[in-house]
Amino acid sequence: MGKIIAVTNQKGGVGKTTTCINLAASLSATKRRVLLIDIDPQGNATMGSGVEKHQVIRSTCNVLLGENTISECLIRPVNADYDLLPSNSDLTAAEVTLVEMQQRESRLRNALDEVRDSYDYILVDCPPSLNMLTLNALVAAHSVMIPMQCEYYALEGLSALLNTVEKIKSTVNPGLQVEGLLRTMFDPRNNLANDVSGQLLVHFPNKVYRTIIPRNVRLAEAPSHGMPVIKYDRASRGALAYLALAGELLRRDESTPYASTVN
Repeated sequence: MGKIIAVTNQKGGVGKTTTCINLAASLSATKRRVLLIDIDPQGNATMGSGVEKHQVIRSTCNVLLGENTISECLIRPVNADYDLLPSNSDLTAAEVTLVEMQQRESRLRNALDEVRDSYDYILVDCPPSLNMLTLNALVAAHSVMIPMQCEYYALEGLSALLNTVEKIKSTVNPGLQVEGLLRTMFDPRNNLANDVSGQLLVHFPNKVYRTIIPRNVRLAEAPSHGMPVIKYDRASRGALAYLALAGELLRRDESTPYASTVN
């Protein structure tokens, strides 16, 4: 049964989509079967995977509204070795409709029952806010990966997100865990970044990934070419960092398997 990881942070611009695309590609490079779900109306994970979001006919929107099954909506991007459930701005309207539907927070979890056994990892790229779409991702997930920049407001935002995770865990998804905290866009020359990084290691010693994602030009360029960075420049620091993250994730799961009976 595939492990479902919601990649989220209520703060925008911290590398959620970059992490989803490149971790999906890196896990695929290790021969794992991976599904990337774009549940953000901006559709950045869709575009970054090389799929034109405005030309998508069936998307996450159709799945959440019960109009199509997930398998009917999947795309295999040309420049990526993972499956993609694409997204576009239709999701904005879908969110309004979802509020009035039964089991509105469990639509994604229920839909995933069809394909969960076909994948080793299912990554969900969430919007940068706590809305009905993000809630669907958190209810469906086994765990939450939190990308974050090491900057002034990071710890305050992290505290709010962890409180949200605890609330969801105590109500609709008791098995939800924090997968890990990922330091992104890291510049070791920045004293503040090093200070915040140190605080994270003190307060969350068992949750912070050893892998650090650096600021990297190739990593920033890859989405404009519609491909993961390991396809764009496999030797770049960004590509090597995400391959290292995939390895770290796999080693953690081998040593402490997740409870597949959570959902």
